[in-house]
This record gives sequence, C-alpha cells and structure tokens, in this order.
Amino acid sequence: MPQAALCEWRLLGPSVPAFLDSGGRVYLIAPPKQPHVGGLIQLGLAPDQVVWIHASAPVDRLWITEQLVKSDPAGAVLAWLPQARPEQIRRLQIHAQSCDAPVFLLRPVTALNDASPAPLRVAVSLAPGWQLEVRIPKRRGGALDEALYLEAMPASLEAVIPPRLKVLQALPAGRSHKEASDARALGRVAPHPFTGQPIPH
Repeated sequence: MPQAALCEWRLLGPSVPAFLDSGGRVYLIAPPKQPHVGGLIQLGLAPDQVVWIHASAPVDRLWITEQLVKSDPAGAVLAWLPQARPEQIRRLQIHAQSCDAPVFLLRPVTALNDASPAPLRVAVSLAPGWQLEVRIPKRRGGALDEALYLEAMPASLEAVIPPRLKVLQALPAGRSHKEASDARALGRVAPHPFTGQPIPH
C-alpha cells in the first residue's frame, strides 16, 4: 500500500465512536502513520479512547493482535497486517469468534488474490467527488456484484472547501489498485491513554 492510510479512516472512522459507547477504546495495531489527534477528535474520539500500539516486525504485529483479540477488549480493534498469511488469519478468526469487539484487518488490495477465512472482505479505493468505491467480494450470502459509492468528505472540510474542489477526478487506472485498501472483518456477525507517543513492543 504505497499510500498507506488513504482510505481506512474515511471508511471506518465515522462508525468507530459507536463501538465505544460502553466506555471501550479503539486499539490501533501498527498503523502505517501516527494517529492525528485533531482528526480523531473530529471523528468524535477522545484522545484517551485511542490506544496506539507500535510494532514493526510482522511476527510482533500478529502476536499483539492475537493477544488483544483473545482478551476480548471493550471497543474495537484495527490491525494493519500487510504480510499475514491465510493460516494466520484463520487463527485470528478462531479467536475472534469469542470476541465481542469488532476486529478489522487492514491489508493491501493485492491480498484479495489470497484465500481468507474472514466472513467479510471489503476492497476500498478512491472515487471521484470525495467518494469511496467499496466492493464486497466476500460476505455471507455471496459476493456483492456491484460497487457501492459512499460519500466520504470529512464534515470539517465540507463546510469550508470551495465547490470546485468538491468534484475530484478519478485516479488513473494504473494507480487506483495500488492505492486501494483491503479491509477484512473478523469475528461473529454482530489500556493506556493516547498521548501522541506509541506504546513500544
């Protein structure tokens, strides 16, 4: 994912606060970029609701994700696992069955070529006009054949951005797939405060 964190927050960000109504936290495991406090506040997240866990090695990312899912935390788990193999995802899926928190694995779009036990797979890319193009190649009941187009302009920008900038051109075809994200949702159908510094592992 050459331009990491391009689509993830625009897709998942608006829904994350709803997962924290009972006092939980959102756990970010190895995000490609440092969480931006101002942006999180605009999403409705207080800094002390965000736990940023820094881990560089793939084996550490997997271990941390597995331990966190097994602990059944209150809130939501977002883990960036670009190198996870299908059998490793299957192991996480088994643990996620007993976890009430939603678990999202963020991976490059090229991972769609690999098999996955995740019950839901979503491919996200940029579309014209500040939209997201969302494809669902796997879900319960069969794949969704048509793409969904979601309005994804941040509310803070919508009130101030000039109209001419609200209509963006689509990315060139050669770049669209490179800059897309593959988000996998694990689990059933259904703590340190963030201070601007990572929690090292």
